[in-house]
Amino acid sequence: MQTISEAAAYTLRFINQTHRSIFLTGKAGTGKTTLLKEIIATTHKNTVVVAPTGIAALNAGGVTIHSMFQLPFGGFIPDNSAPQFSASTKFETKATLRRHFKMSGLKKSVIRNMELLIIDEVSMLRADLLDAMDFMMQTVRKKNLPFGGVQVLYIGDLLQLPPVIRDEEWSTLKNYYRGKFFFHSHVIQQHPPLYIELSKIFRQTDDAFISVLNNLRNNQITQQDLQTLNQYVKPDFDLKANKGYITLTTHNHKADAMNAQALTDLKGELITYKPEITGDFPDKIFPVEHDLKLKAGAQIMFVKNDLSFDKHYFNGKMGVIKSLASQEILVHFPEENKTIEVEKYEWQNIRYRVDPATKEIEEEVLGTFVHYPIKLAWAITVHKSQGLTFDKAALDVSQVFLPGQAYVALSRLRSLNGLVLLSALRMNGISNDQDVMDYANNKASEDFLANALHFETKNFIHQYLVQSFDWNDVAQEWRNHRFSYNEDAQNSEKSKHAVWAKNQANAMDELLEPSQKFIKQLHLLFSQETADLNHIAGRVQAAYAYFFKSLDDLVFEILWKIEEVKRSKKAKTFFDELSILEEMQTKTVLRLMKAKLLIETVVSGETISKEKLTSSEIKTYIIRKTEAIQKQFKELNVTLIEDEKDLERYTSKKGKTNVPKKTTVQETYELWVEKKSIEDIAAIRVLTKQTIYGHFVKLIQTKAVAINEVLPEDKLQELAIAFAGYKEESLNALMEQHGTKFSWDEARMFKASLN
Repeated sequence: MQTISEAAAYTLRFINQTHRSIFLTGKAGTGKTTLLKEIIATTHKNTVVVAPTGIAALNAGGVTIHSMFQLPFGGFIPDNSAPQFSASTKFETKATLRRHFKMSGLKKSVIRNMELLIIDEVSMLRADLLDAMDFMMQTVRKKNLPFGGVQVLYIGDLLQLPPVIRDEEWSTLKNYYRGKFFFHSHVIQQHPPLYIELSKIFRQTDDAFISVLNNLRNNQITQQDLQTLNQYVKPDFDLKANKGYITLTTHNHKADAMNAQALTDLKGELITYKPEITGDFPDKIFPVEHDLKLKAGAQIMFVKNDLSFDKHYFNGKMGVIKSLASQEILVHFPEENKTIEVEKYEWQNIRYRVDPATKEIEEEVLGTFVHYPIKLAWAITVHKSQGLTFDKAALDVSQVFLPGQAYVALSRLRSLNGLVLLSALRMNGISNDQDVMDYANNKASEDFLANALHFETKNFIHQYLVQSFDWNDVAQEWRNHRFSYNEDAQNSEKSKHAVWAKNQANAMDELLEPSQKFIKQLHLLFSQETADLNHIAGRVQAAYAYFFKSLDDLVFEILWKIEEVKRSKKAKTFFDELSILEEMQTKTVLRLMKAKLLIETVVSGETISKEKLTSSEIKTYIIRKTEAIQKQFKELNVTLIEDEKDLERYTSKKGKTNVPKKTTVQETYELWVEKKSIEDIAAIRVLTKQTIYGHFVKLIQTKAVAINEVLPEDKLQELAIAFAGYKEESLNALMEQHGTKFSWDEARMFKASLN
């Protein structure tokens, strides 16, 4: 990570040691995306990342808002009035969302277990959509708190891409909202987040350029600024003669036409490259074109950062195609006089699920899209350039049509030295939304952040401990379950367990009075101006020892009952009810275990983090308990279903999860160490064999895997003969001569072993 700024450090601490919702913003190039990745990697909280569009969600490593919260594509009226329809416009209300939009058990479980919701690219988020999210989360979590009590981190630059609301929608929505931005939502108006701005700019270092950008951003552009910029006006600039420049324009059709014409003008063979797609990966979220059409000499740019140690390229870096073969692309960087082979990149379509063992939210890979992370780059729209960095760009901003577009376009550049304006910049059409400018006045000062962090941290520890001993919700769930038994249906499967349900509900109820007394103690101890944390830690340890066995016994009881019921026919609905109870009861125990670790961490003066709030005991708690119960159950041989396959309908199917801090190559390596074959690894990781072979090229290059572990001796001998004296950058000529003896993947792995 870049040297972390004070604002970034505050953000990390507010996320990990408070419950305060945050709006994280910053100018272009201040490291918002880098900080997002750091938060995801280090937070101890159950986290879900969403974004307004499919591409934005893919880039953030999350899912779309609409898919996560099962929301329809239409406006949302934040009351219970009758929904409105027209030929082109549809609105939902709280009533219609509650009535019509059923959410899967998987998503409900994720929402119930969520502790931190990250909304990326929040500049594009409409006010009504945020209120719809808030309503759905309160409904699912059954808590009348903003977002059902979940901490929210909003990330984005409001002076970049604004929300899109059609005029016919706004004619209705304006009766409910003062404006269209996320901060105009009712939930934000009533519960404003803490406003933190990243101010250290990493993209630009030229003070004069930074000053112009700041003034443009803040609607304070001066005549001097315009004169500075208009020195770079070159209406007759010859893009063909000046290689390495990308044209930023305002319309898709214009950029597409420029790229298509420039490619046509090149001589040589046109080669089309297609992606490797496995599993579920909808075409509407393809991160690059399905058919990548290239010729030698084509101007391209990278759309991702180089994840390898070499860091050959970054998101937006330009290059020229040096040579092409059916399975090889070489790109030359003229200014560095360097040529590299382009490696394919893996994009993952994920969904969130709750780990049955730990009740932690994790990612399940539904499908992968593996392709070369490059695209034609003679031209690009301002919209699609957001997040990219260019050394040289020609700006066609004469038709700027949205506030902030001129700022977005100019802020893509590292310095004025790489700027060409194809027409003079004028003031009309480039001012930013005044509501956004006014909202920026809410930015928190450093003194305010320091004081707020101190207060909110104390409050977080207080509330975390209180919530860890507040079992009213789980007790109420037991009561609901107890009284759900239909006494009239004496012969139903469920009715046989009514006495058991009554006993467990009573056992849980008996814990409420002492737990509430302890909560009162906690309130008293934290009411002191300087809370005695050592004394509080002692009281928590004593309470933990007093309550743990009773709660642990309840988990045992429900797991045993599930084991019994899942072997009974015609009990799927009953099993589902028990599963919800199990989730709540297990979460209660795991939360208590984490509370003990939290107070120990605080007392020792260490930072609250993911590592500090977990342990092997927590990770294996439910697994150990389940295995013991299953073993004991089978020994007692209670009425078993003859066909064990019938049990599958009661067992959730686990998908391969993505471990955030591991690289894709590391994940492949760990499976290889487990003696999995390349075919097995590809199946487990939802990737093609060719992609896995690409991982082995890197593993062989770094000496993590020896070439003779992957390829047989006779193949190695053939490769050694073919490579003897071969000095070319490209493998194309070698493959043309020897391609029947070995594959491209085998040749690449052997070449890697020679380095």
